[in-house]
Amino acid sequence: MFKKDVWFVKVTGDQALVKKINKSLVLHTVRKHFPLSRSSVSVMTGLNKATVSTLVAELCEQQLVIEVGPGQSSGGRKPLMLHFNNMAGTVIGIELHVKQLSAVLCDLKGDIILVRDFTLEHHGLAYVLDTMKELIADLISVAPSTPYGTVGIGIGVPGMVDEQGILLFAPNLGWEMVELQQILETYFAIPVTLDNEANAGAVGELNFGAAQDVSHLLYVSAGSGIGSGIIIDGKLYKGARGYAGETGHMCIEADGKPCSCGSRGCWELYASEKTYDTSLFKLPAHNTQDLIRCAKQGDIEAIRHFEQMGKYLGVGVTNLINSFNPELIIIGGALSEAEPWLATSMNAVVAERTLPYHKQQLQITFSKLGSRGTMIGAAFSSVMSFLGSIRITL
Repeated sequence: MFKKDVWFVKVTGDQALVKKINKSLVLHTVRKHFPLSRSSVSVMTGLNKATVSTLVAELCEQQLVIEVGPGQSSGGRKPLMLHFNNMAGTVIGIELHVKQLSAVLCDLKGDIILVRDFTLEHHGLAYVLDTMKELIADLISVAPSTPYGTVGIGIGVPGMVDEQGILLFAPNLGWEMVELQQILETYFAIPVTLDNEANAGAVGELNFGAAQDVSHLLYVSAGSGIGSGIIIDGKLYKGARGYAGETGHMCIEADGKPCSCGSRGCWELYASEKTYDTSLFKLPAHNTQDLIRCAKQGDIEAIRHFEQMGKYLGVGVTNLINSFNPELIIIGGALSEAEPWLATSMNAVVAERTLPYHKQQLQITFSKLGSRGTMIGAAFSSVMSFLGSIRITL
């Protein structure tokens, strides 16, 4: 009898797991490809029509899928079409920069509803946390009414993050061992996902930008520093302990300038916004947006500085190409919007220095998501966390 009871529990557990997997498969098929009929979902997932109908009914009851119809008939009665309910809830995506805090409020499809930016006066932890809480609270208060409300907060930070959501080290902020995920989850009682800003940017590009359907990708986030999100075989690569991608601290000058990380000659000292304060050119401004405006107006010093940054950007990109042999490299972050003045010099260096076989079928492009890629990716991670936790009934 005891053995039968154990066997029964095991079967029930397996049934629940199979149903959860199938339900997730149906939900994400609708999310990615709607509008779809139940018959189309059955064909695309390989599940029989009865199973699809049962799971769709649950998803409709949970208001994650809605029926909109009728669709085109293939000979019989016109089918009701299924749509993903992108307004079942909202998510917040945040990027913590060195000098700025940026946030988006998105629906569950990743479409931006609102954007907020806040200039940071300094990097003091208490001050930044208070500012972040105010920004999140503001977005929650103005979010449209939805069945589930604000279901997640995703944050991209300029530093190393472990699996527990602890910001281990952010050299450009001077922060170490900050339990940022737990602090915000406790304060708002909303699930929080935390990752390096370049990883979040890579997720954004993979799902909404230039990297859709790409298996081997490097996303280079160039702004106040430099980091890289690495996609290998369609999955985010984080390394043995989750710290991969700190490419901004790859040495490109053996006896170069000292860096806040403790090393010297780091890539980001020569190809990020850090260069504005050490430039050999007489810059008309010391932030990216103002320098872009000046470059558009023909300011020679701004243009020359961007071209110089492009050369150094090319040096680091060449090292990444020779190391990882990707299909695609995307330059993202704030500096992606300076593409007209960075691209030529960067591509010239890459063409000259990259190993010949690594160049074959390689594409290098600038992000179409621009400076919002990290926020969109962080928000999408929260969407996936929410959709992965949907309840099932047996």
